[in-house]
Amino acid sequence: MSDPRLVGTEIVDSVIDTIGNTPLVRLKRLTELEGIECVFAMKNESTNPGGSAKDRPALEMILAAEREGLLKPGGTIVEPTSGNTGVGLAIVAAQRGYTCVFVMTDKVAPEKVSLLKAYGAEVVVCPVAVEPSDPQSYYSVAERLTEELGAFRPNQYDNPHNPEAHVKTTGPEIWRQTGGRITHFVAGAGTCGSITGVARYLKSMNPDIKIIAADPEGSVYSGGSGRPYLVEGVGEDFFPAAWEPELLDDIIAISDEESFLTARYVSEREGILIGGSGGMAVAAAIKVAKSAKPDDVVVVFNPDSGRGYLSRVFDDAWMANFGFLRECDQCVGAVLDARNASIENLLYVNPGQLVSEAIELMRSTGVSQLPVCKNTPPFAAAEVSGSIDELELMEAIHRDPGVMSTPVEKVMGPKLPTIGVGQKLELAVEMLESAPALLVLSGGRPLSVLTRTDVLAYFSAVAEAAIGGPQRG
Repeated sequence: MSDPRLVGTEIVDSVIDTIGNTPLVRLKRLTELEGIECVFAMKNESTNPGGSAKDRPALEMILAAEREGLLKPGGTIVEPTSGNTGVGLAIVAAQRGYTCVFVMTDKVAPEKVSLLKAYGAEVVVCPVAVEPSDPQSYYSVAERLTEELGAFRPNQYDNPHNPEAHVKTTGPEIWRQTGGRITHFVAGAGTCGSITGVARYLKSMNPDIKIIAADPEGSVYSGGSGRPYLVEGVGEDFFPAAWEPELLDDIIAISDEESFLTARYVSEREGILIGGSGGMAVAAAIKVAKSAKPDDVVVVFNPDSGRGYLSRVFDDAWMANFGFLRECDQCVGAVLDARNASIENLLYVNPGQLVSEAIELMRSTGVSQLPVCKNTPPFAAAEVSGSIDELELMEAIHRDPGVMSTPVEKVMGPKLPTIGVGQKLELAVEMLESAPALLVLSGGRPLSVLTRTDVLAYFSAVAEAAIGGPQRG
């Protein structure tokens, strides 16, 4: 019960009471720059105390667990999270006397790990490039820790109180803030709690409101296999309990590149610092708004702040290394453009292929190094598991001819160093002093292998062109 001394003041009883009632902000600059005619607005969840929309379900799930006797005083909470749900749970747990253990994948920004630790939580980091059923996956690790610690796991993917939080709060807020005039709602789909909960409420008020899910390319929601992508907190490799496709009128797949560049664009033009998943949602919403009628009201859901992505989306070096930014005209891409067009851009082998097959591919194409990649193109950077080199293969076969009939994964070396397609050539030269080849990334995906021979041939061609053609003695 609130302190009676607070009656008549604007002092809230605790930080929990500041969750929700986030602003709906018109995206005026984007409307002008993109030639949008409708009302285009953002539900900005970064103003929640934990900086994201996940504060809402975190509170609802913990309160429900207390009512149902699943969470006892002084208990422990274990949850796999990309960061935001963990922060929300940590805030509520701090107020109500619980300890937290969070499990994250290694693709999340390091500041998110530091943030959770700042709230007093323990963080366990797991590899992202494994199947959900793998013992090392963050789902499996969370299950194991829940059992070992006798903990309560909110399980945001299956917990009905996740979408219910948005039925109770976010949906009604949007309806009220638009005066019931909303015609389109665009949001990313991760656990599906936000989009499903809001959709349930809005559709109950007006079935004609269009609900559009923004989804990372590769996620199962838009027809992918769930293979790795770089944008955090959205998309999935399975269908959670809150997935209700019958509520959706459209699903728009957005690439990592468009997501990240849109996040930077919005932050610079609107003065609203958003993250990669927010950029993804806005990229989809711009497409929706451009085809909307002048009297339509398009609302895009921004789940969190860009402050959790300063070492990724807003770091020029990170963006350039993954091939999202171009640093100069005479860059790595220029070497690839000038290279013999008969060489396929990305030559690779799978881990299960035989060494003899790899050698034949190297012989027939004249290459000396190959990346070892899981699955089939287009690859995510996380699907590159190693590399093979002709010199190392020669030495291995000399020691044991039987190596020819063994899988590549048994003899492969470490991954090739990576460089972005738009990074400076001088960086490539510097890196090639200690590595025989580099893996070039474009849009976050492997594009080609760059060798010393490629760079030498490029420099030679440039020099010859400068002095009027090949020089012969």
